[in-house]
Amino acid sequence: MLDKLIRWSTRYMAVGVMIAGFLGILFPAAMKPYARFIPTLLGIIMFGMGMSLKAEDFRNVFRDPRSVAVGAILQFTIMPLLAYVLVTLLALPPEIAIGVVLVGCCPGGTASNVISFIAHADVALSVSMTMVNTILAPFITPLLIYLIAGTWIEISLSSMMLSIVKMVLLPLILGLASNYFFPRTVSRFSRFMPMFSSFVIMVTVLCVVSLSGRTILDHGLVILVAVILHNLGGMALGHLAARRFGMTPQKVRAMTIEVGMQNSGLASALALMYFTAAGGIAGAIFSVWHNVSGSLYASYCVGKDEEMEEREETVPLHVKSRS
Repeated sequence: MLDKLIRWSTRYMAVGVMIAGFLGILFPAAMKPYARFIPTLLGIIMFGMGMSLKAEDFRNVFRDPRSVAVGAILQFTIMPLLAYVLVTLLALPPEIAIGVVLVGCCPGGTASNVISFIAHADVALSVSMTMVNTILAPFITPLLIYLIAGTWIEISLSSMMLSIVKMVLLPLILGLASNYFFPRTVSRFSRFMPMFSSFVIMVTVLCVVSLSGRTILDHGLVILVAVILHNLGGMALGHLAARRFGMTPQKVRAMTIEVGMQNSGLASALALMYFTAAGGIAGAIFSVWHNVSGSLYASYCVGKDEEMEEREETVPLHVKSRS
């Protein structure tokens, strides 16, 4: 029963997030007091990510450093630049534009690893990219936000770096240490982390929506357009860049997913901490949309593989023997 609940919470997370959004609009006063707990909850997610990492994940980084390095460069160039282009072209107000920029400057999210597995992508590369980009995030993310948005909104660079270290890097290191020193205990608890992660994303969306319902009603459609273009543009450019670098089809898939899917929970948390709740709307919508687009892309990849297998099975034996 518990295993079914865990699978349900991850499989239907997008539905749960949408329900959370509607509840935030209907009962705005109920969740406002809990917004201050979001950074702590996000830290627990990162602790869980650390618990799930193994020595093999670190070895994979050094087995294919070129692909991981390319992935980090693409992650922290394509999505931030796309964010800048979109907020400029759509002429978004600063309090909303900062949310799109935050999403673009954050590292990839752990959901990308699940989507990579479903899509028959290079899961080892996906995990390595998520891990490396998350470790780099405390230093690169605030700097990118400052470079893109520093001229039109006040940004405390050092304070934001420290916050991301506390929310992301320290919990990640503690999770790694726990897995190293207490592997048996960790193995019992780590299975609950996907369900807890889904819960935290839902709570984050609830809080963001409850604090910015008026802004959503006024600007919701244009934010949705920005989020969809941001995500799909990132996936498309990640795909093209990976092919340009001559990567295998499995690595191209992993790169496509990693570049396009972001840690939107971190983006929303930073918005609530340093800007306004309206800045967290893009992250809240991204939480839903990138799971939808990622699942659709994974289904396309699986269908393509099945079609390829069927073609190979129907090739006449004498043709196979000649080849």
